[in-house]
Amino acid sequence: MTYSNYIKKDYKVETTTSKVCSHRTLATVLCGISLIFVSAWIMITLNKKHSYHGSISNLSEIELTTIRQDLTSESKAEAIKLDAEDIIIRNTAINDVLNNSVGTTPDSEELISGQDLSGTIEQHSNESAQRITVKSGDSLALIFSRLGLSSTSLYNIISLGREVSSFKRLQPGQILNFYINENKLERLEYEINLTKSLLITKKNGKFQAELVNEELESLVKHSKSTINDSLFLSAKRVGLSDKLIMQLISIYGWDIDFALDIREGDSFTLIYLEQQKDGVKVADGPIIAAEFINRGVTLRALRYSHEDGRHDYYSENGDAMRKAFLRTPLELARITSRFNLKRKHPILNTIRAHKGVDYAASIGTPIKATGNGTVTLVGKKGSFGRTIILKHGGKYSTLYAHLHKYARGIRKGKRVTQGQIIGYVGKSGLANGPHLHYEFRVNGEHQNPLTVNLPRVKSIGVEALPKFLQTIKPMIAKLDKLTGKRTIASQQKKESFTQSRVLKDDG
Repeated sequence: MTYSNYIKKDYKVETTTSKVCSHRTLATVLCGISLIFVSAWIMITLNKKHSYHGSISNLSEIELTTIRQDLTSESKAEAIKLDAEDIIIRNTAINDVLNNSVGTTPDSEELISGQDLSGTIEQHSNESAQRITVKSGDSLALIFSRLGLSSTSLYNIISLGREVSSFKRLQPGQILNFYINENKLERLEYEINLTKSLLITKKNGKFQAELVNEELESLVKHSKSTINDSLFLSAKRVGLSDKLIMQLISIYGWDIDFALDIREGDSFTLIYLEQQKDGVKVADGPIIAAEFINRGVTLRALRYSHEDGRHDYYSENGDAMRKAFLRTPLELARITSRFNLKRKHPILNTIRAHKGVDYAASIGTPIKATGNGTVTLVGKKGSFGRTIILKHGGKYSTLYAHLHKYARGIRKGKRVTQGQIIGYVGKSGLANGPHLHYEFRVNGEHQNPLTVNLPRVKSIGVEALPKFLQTIKPMIAKLDKLTGKRTIASQQKKESFTQSRVLKDDG
């Protein structure tokens, strides 16, 4: 039939008595059959529901209403303490108790919470351990769901208090050990870090949390190397980690400019601790003694622990290695322009004093405050572009120019500490490439940052000096042995003894 035929078709209702009767009869039969099927389906459903919900169906409507009211009022009180994820978990647990939904059966502690089972942590011979590695985007709720554990158990665990707050900060790669017996969680072990673990166990049928601290085994190691190319490569060749290399730079950062002062033939010797766990190396450090020979000058640093728990590095006579200022604000950068009051400007092509030092580095390289101080300027400053000026007490100030951007939170009046990141290398202002322009001023007058005498921090006091010298004696002896100084001293004594015998024999 064409479209025109559909338009022309007559759709009048047929009114003959016979057709009307036949239609009514057919409708009556169909309705009867439908009622039979619906009744049968209702009976089957009720029988299944009774088998699943035996414990709930036996309760009266008044009892069910009371349970709902108790759980609802309790959830409102607890919701103040829980975050959004906790509330979701709690609501899921409540629904499980009320509806006893298929696949989510309440754990045994809800059914026998009033009974004293043993008074000790329960051990189950049939429990199986599952080692779970946290993935990106994982949460404890998702892991519980994947393992088929009940949300009621999850809620009971996260309700244990402050001890389990670390579960909300799961990181990819962390390990959780689940001990499960008959699809019920019996124990959970979570390694927070190398020395701290969270243990969830059952006692009297209920979960309890315990933080367990584990001491790492410390082994004394040593290493030495002569620098033939760069400090980094030489240190790597003798097996030093990046952490130890950076710690070495930090210890000597007040005395040695690692961008300028290192020479071929310089050498270093380290005594440090290696941290092990179950016989496996897990971390390096700290350095407990070091010797660095730079341009023929020997610098020794010894780690000393104060009574108040502070740790710092001192020379053999008790002088602090740390000074009031770092020598440089960048690590391992290259100097492109030195302090020169008669320098020819590379862009302006005129004689213009260069009152600081330029360090070339890629855009975004972190810049450190060379000393504790207060921010007096953060913003654009003429040809310097983005600039930060720090005031250090009433005598010293430092300037950092041509920045790409400022570190978060850096503003005028902000207090900063030595080594804190304050900005990032850029090429703002009048600059022909990414670099940092650094100035050091004493009483408002520019000084050469590379040669200025840096003020020292407090050294070992006179009263504490005897204890300090006694404490560092074993470390000095170990350094002497590693560097050969003890051998040289014994050889000198032997030569003196031989010479005295010759003189005595000669009369």
